[in-house]
Amino acid sequence: MKTSSKQKTFLLTALLTLTLSGCATVPNVQYGDAGSAKPMSTEFGSSDLQQIAASLVDSLITFPPIIELTAQKRPVISVDRVKNKTMQHIDTESITDTVRTKLIRSGKFRFIDRTTDSAAIEEIKTQQDSGLVDKKSAVNFGGQAGADFLLTANFSEIRQKAGSVTDVYYKFTMNLKNLRTGVLEWSDEKEIRKVFNKSLFGG
Repeated sequence: MKTSSKQKTFLLTALLTLTLSGCATVPNVQYGDAGSAKPMSTEFGSSDLQQIAASLVDSLITFPPIIELTAQKRPVISVDRVKNKTMQHIDTESITDTVRTKLIRSGKFRFIDRTTDSAAIEEIKTQQDSGLVDKKSAVNFGGQAGADFLLTANFSEIRQKAGSVTDVYYKFTMNLKNLRTGVLEWSDEKEIRKVFNKSLFGG
């Protein structure tokens, strides 16, 4: 059976249409730089998180009394939840995780993770009461290390708007408290300011 020129033209057009429509639906996704400092908006973003974590960790581990304190041992730190005083819904746990990870990698501190206490209690109960674990290797209650220090943080913002300009000022403050003496051993803050001028973008 021969195919007429009209049928060939129709088939080619349909094939071209399907090809183009298929290409149009392919998402344009690329890998970005997780540490990029280029702001995308005045909202708190990943680059801000990286700046905060790097600045405060460097400040803590280079503070002379902390250098002296960690020269002979690795103190145990418990981390309190970050107090978010901004107008935004921010994953403050992500900030805490990044700071904690960088501090652990410094090799100067150990951490107690209170978010996993309930799971740890259940595991110890299983080891003690289920009869499945050898009593010689089972972990006992009351043997976990106590924290030497408490790491706390506050996150706040001041937002101002005048005409087409939006000015947002962020301040992240972190404190290290000695739990045995009640003394505040270290405190520092990181400030970030973002200015958005709508007129620059033709709006």
